[in-house]
Amino acid sequence: MLKKYKFGFDIWGLIIFLIVMIPTFIWSAVPAPNDILREESITPIIDVIGSVCQVLFVAILCVLINRERKKLRFSLLIIAAIISIIIYFAGWILYYCGNTSPLVIMALILPPCFAFLFFALDRRNFLAVFPIVCFTVCHLVYGIVNFCL
Repeated sequence: MLKKYKFGFDIWGLIIFLIVMIPTFIWSAVPAPNDILREESITPIIDVIGSVCQVLFVAILCVLINRERKKLRFSLLIIAAIISIIIYFAGWILYYCGNTSPLVIMALILPPCFAFLFFALDRRNFLAVFPIVCFTVCHLVYGIVNFCL
């Protein structure tokens, strides 16, 4: 399986990561009203595992390239990734409007994970799928336990 991959640099992997991180960069600089996300997490071990998985999948998306991938185009998977990012941005807008409902929290958790998953599948970067799924599970546990229960 590793024979299908080469080391390189996929600028699109970095671009999708940076696009998804834009709301987080803004949130870091400008607190939202009713900013429950700044509360201390009660799942620190899960958070660390999730962070490690995030670094791992971003690194894999950026530096491991499947030799069998097709040229980047508007495939169904890329369109699904774009829609996921739009839903994620909408979640941030609602959050900045003061809405901290479980639905909004889930909009901040799942769509970016799906965007990365759809992107990895489109790029045939199957090595990134496992850390993306692990990150998604950790991110979901963090969100549910800290904000939805």
